[in-house]
Amino acid sequence: MPDLSNSLARHLLALVQRLPDVRRCWVAYSGGLDSTVLLDLAAGLGDRLSPTLAAVHIDHGLNPGSAAWAGHCQRRCANLGVPLVQRQVQVRVRGGQGPEATARAARYAALSALLEAGDLLLTAHHRDDQAETLLLALLRGAGVRGLAAMPEVAALGAGRLVRPLLPFGRADLQAYARAQGLDWVDDPSNLDLGLDRNWLRRRVLPLVTERWPAAGRTLARSAGHCAEAAALVDRLAGGEVARLEGERPGTLSVAGLRGLDAPLCRAVLRHWIVRRGFAVPDTRHLARIMEEFLPARPDASPLVAWHGGEIRRYRGDLFALAPLPPVPVGVELAWWHRSPLDLPSGLGHLHLCDAAGQDIAPENLGLGPLRVRFGVTGLRCRPLGAGHHRPLKHLYQEGGVPPWLRGYVPLVFAGERLLAVGDLHVCSEANLLARGGVRVVWAGRPW
Repeated sequence: MPDLSNSLARHLLALVQRLPDVRRCWVAYSGGLDSTVLLDLAAGLGDRLSPTLAAVHIDHGLNPGSAAWAGHCQRRCANLGVPLVQRQVQVRVRGGQGPEATARAARYAALSALLEAGDLLLTAHHRDDQAETLLLALLRGAGVRGLAAMPEVAALGAGRLVRPLLPFGRADLQAYARAQGLDWVDDPSNLDLGLDRNWLRRRVLPLVTERWPAAGRTLARSAGHCAEAAALVDRLAGGEVARLEGERPGTLSVAGLRGLDAPLCRAVLRHWIVRRGFAVPDTRHLARIMEEFLPARPDASPLVAWHGGEIRRYRGDLFALAPLPPVPVGVELAWWHRSPLDLPSGLGHLHLCDAAGQDIAPENLGLGPLRVRFGVTGLRCRPLGAGHHRPLKHLYQEGGVPPWLRGYVPLVFAGERLLAVGDLHVCSEANLLARGGVRVVWAGRPW
């Protein structure tokens, strides 16, 4: 057992010491066997591991015993002298996601928000977890990125996610825990065979390892090979994404994508979507993107949406966006005593700034109360310096505002006079704004 204990500790320490600029290590501590072993190892290394060590416990609220588990974690950390941060998350199952995936997404969102630059999040995933992840990915028809399973180090929020126990099996961790006299909590959901991972763990993998005792190691090795292949694909796709940038920041050129063969085009789309911060769509949605967007007319407005993301097209550019909120048609905001003005539906906020860039209140302009509206049709504006009034549709077209975004542009009125079209145009009726060097600033827009 001393050899196993030393091997676990040495690998953890060596992995962390290879990473630059480590400021703090967080241990993701559920109270279960695996994370209990990881916490014990990290606490034993102390200052050698990082300047600061802390643990974090996420309570999903899905089990009646979760409060007792949190208490167990608090006592264990207190005995080890390790500060513990506890977070509660709301798990709301939505269409297209099962309870496991939903809980995992909520957990990692909370952990990501916790990390700062220089922080590492240590998780207790081990070799058997890796084998299960690979088999699940195979059964779901994943590509090489999915079959790469879990990397040892990955970005997470402002910090990094580190899995130092991947070279070791579940039996190794059980042996360490028994030798050290550790106690832990058992989550009864681990016995639920209705969950895919549990069914693989308890029904399938025992039969596989009975026939192939080294299956855990060989499956993990296959995942490593897939990780290498995925890295090569990402490198190639990343170069193409840089080469195929559209006219707008963050977009892709439709014409450029048309020039790629189908496998490379799919790889480029996946890489770009991940870089934009969205989950990769499944094969069916990816096929729709290629079939509906690439051959479409320039004036077409196709849409492909999946859980958490959507692809749209405007002119020759492809956009990856979060799902757009409902257009706030009929909403009218009074803007008089304050600047900035918060807009609805996560649309950011408006400022009035003077020539020096300082915020000013609308009441100081002598125009009377201002109103902000959305989605008003049939309006015309004569931009400052222009000779005649023009429909907003023409101004949007000249400004390159896609039709599916136009309803979100805040329109600023004094009475019934249109003064400004977001921060795109100041109308001649608002000459006082321009004369005084006043301008409208639209900050925090979601695209």
